[in-house]
Amino acid sequence: MAWSESVDTLLANKDGLAAFRTFLKSEFSEENIDFWMACEDFKKTKSSAKIASKAQKIYSEFIQADAPREINIDFTTRDHISQNISEPTLKCFDDAQRLIYSLMAKDSFPRFLRSEVYKELLGFKEEVVVSL
Repeated sequence: MAWSESVDTLLANKDGLAAFRTFLKSEFSEENIDFWMACEDFKKTKSSAKIASKAQKIYSEFIQADAPREINIDFTTRDHISQNISEPTLKCFDDAQRLIYSLMAKDSFPRFLRSEVYKELLGFKEEVVVSL
């Protein structure tokens, strides 16, 4: 399965992304993939009015202290975002997104490849090939 090549390959594949999200949910860390996806969507925003509202939504959902889906980032990164959220740019979450990507790539992704979720998918793919 091509997803095992890299996190980028996995994240670029709709089915891979869904499977990875299911795995992260089982580990109570799906906020990581949700934050990453929210950042990807945010960076495509064209309207300056929407930049401000989308940035505030991401901030209140994932970044601010005691956010409902707070991500695990260091104080410096969180503080920097907090200081600049009143005038957000399309790059305002880049550092936090890089940290979360790194966490997923180095920690969650290798565990995903060893997980029952992934093994079941591999088994399903092999069954489809064998039955053809």
